[in-house]
Amino acid sequence: MSTSENVTELGEERRVWIYTQMLRIREFEERVKRTFEEHPGVIRGHTHLADGAEASIVGSLATLGDDDQLMATYRCHGYPLVLGTDPGAMMAEIYGRRDGVCGGYGGSMHLVDPERGFLGTSGIVGQGIPQATGVAYAAQIRKQDQVVLCFFGDGASKQGAFAESLNVASLWKLPIVYVMENNNYNVVTRSEQEDANAAAGEPLSVKAKAFSMPGVTVDGGDPVAVHEAVGSAVDLARSGGGPTLVESKIYRLSAHGNIIAPPGVPLHYPEHEAIEVFGATEEYEAALRGDPVPRFRARLVADGTLEPERADEIADQVRDEMQAAVQFGLDSPFPEPEAALKYVYA
Repeated sequence: MSTSENVTELGEERRVWIYTQMLRIREFEERVKRTFEEHPGVIRGHTHLADGAEASIVGSLATLGDDDQLMATYRCHGYPLVLGTDPGAMMAEIYGRRDGVCGGYGGSMHLVDPERGFLGTSGIVGQGIPQATGVAYAAQIRKQDQVVLCFFGDGASKQGAFAESLNVASLWKLPIVYVMENNNYNVVTRSEQEDANAAAGEPLSVKAKAFSMPGVTVDGGDPVAVHEAVGSAVDLARSGGGPTLVESKIYRLSAHGNIIAPPGVPLHYPEHEAIEVFGATEEYEAALRGDPVPRFRARLVADGTLEPERADEIADQVRDEMQAAVQFGLDSPFPEPEAALKYVYA
């Protein structure tokens, strides 16, 4: 089936919804990044942005039913946004405030919203893989027709938990889809530098062969292609056919994470490693030209799905929504000092 046929199959309303959600993720991430300069000291700790992964996130989540569940990496802002978590509560959480989705305890890397099927994240690379596999096992036991999506980066595929989890999932035919978001960099190391010595080869989806499960690589900048690949894997899992490994190839457009500047040094989000570490300006500029958000907008305008004026209206609405989220976070009070002991057990 061709990509153009898949776009039509999704329907105009759904395609516009996908674009809107991609834009919401991008604007939320931009507001987080700008907080470091516009409101110094408000974000205490590390944040990791996923700009460049919007098509992969939304295309994947658009395949899920209301009762399905997912776990994600510490680049986790986009997933709960798409699932319906309030962006104001998310921003308050990143700011460490009482009205945050986790009461200020979790911060950027540990967002959770189980009521919407978002079971959380971890700052530990690969930790969510065995946990999501356990959730899928529970879903299989309950026989509730649930599917679990498990998102992680290419670096996590080098963890032992990855091999152990995929082995068990394949053996027991668990209803889970593993989505490896290959963003080209492991912190400041290019993926190909590590993969030449430590990985199974290119594409990384070949790792699925070791566990007797399907493996597929998809352009993670194309939400329709992602929707098709992940949708097929979700259908297989739901029918009892077991897990699939989907490698979604994206390009992270921001640096690995923020830096905690010493006193007297202006706060800022650092430049991407392609420029700061490798001096690869042409590589980074090429990635910007392939930015999935404007790329999908142009596609929808070109095929007549979206009028330019309507696209501008959506952008204005999204900007207003995320500005309101920032203000909600700033206005939210800090937790009381005694709250620090609330979840501490001896």
